[in-house]
Amino acid sequence: MDNLRRKKIGIFDSGLGGLYVARALRILMPDYDYVYLGDTLNVPYGGRSLEAIYNLSEAAIRFLMEQHDCDLVIIACNTASVTALSKLQQEFLVRNCSDRRILGVIVPTLEAATELGSTQIGLIATEYTVRSKIYDEEIAKISPYAHIFGQPTPLLVPLIEYHGEKYMDQVLKDYLEPLIEKGLDSLILGCTHYIAIKDRVRDITNHRVRVLSQDEIIPPKLRDYLMRHPEMEERLSKNGQFEIYATDVSPSFLKNVEKLMGTDFKPKKADYS
Repeated sequence: MDNLRRKKIGIFDSGLGGLYVARALRILMPDYDYVYLGDTLNVPYGGRSLEAIYNLSEAAIRFLMEQHDCDLVIIACNTASVTALSKLQQEFLVRNCSDRRILGVIVPTLEAATELGSTQIGLIATEYTVRSKIYDEEIAKISPYAHIFGQPTPLLVPLIEYHGEKYMDQVLKDYLEPLIEKGLDSLILGCTHYIAIKDRVRDITNHRVRVLSQDEIIPPKLRDYLMRHPEMEERLSKNGQFEIYATDVSPSFLKNVEKLMGTDFKPKKADYS
């Protein structure tokens, strides 16, 4: 391996959802080395205070950067992107490691929506993400013609994490029908957990709207980012390795990892405070 290429790509999420993004990244860019961290001990983040979400996010970033040599970290959790990303970029990185990068998922998702010509954009996400209005603020910077119609969907993450599939369709219908009636042209799945149910959402909406799923958006956006930033790309190791860590390696998480990734990957306990 090139001696200059020693750094990895980290992916952080509050639980399971970011694994879908990690899997999609590995499919598109299999040569790089990835470290995934799921904060399963504290999932979901949506009902926590701003201070708690920031502290949990900073601890996760430290784990990935300090213990696992990640020079580039993707915060796959929308709630953490809303709450912690800006402060992590503007304060934590500046104080500790200004040559490293932390990227979120919200701006790339909205860029993808506007590139597709979307203007009437629905958003389903955690209560915190919707109420923060961050999607509304960021879309205004990108396009004066686009509007966000947000719908908090707090029941979805627990149903996904704890195998509540038999209740999912009715819950989705209750959440989605008021949104669809607004005449949407696109619907953003504003939580990486929702990647798990993107096909259900498409079926329930009868494909009347374009469903934007972050596992389909983030990998090509990251590839483009690395092409624009060769100084970062040239530091990233390329051994095709993928490690999974979780703050609580529960039976439920193990079952989800095996279902999503197969039996080749054994999650390890992430020890940090």
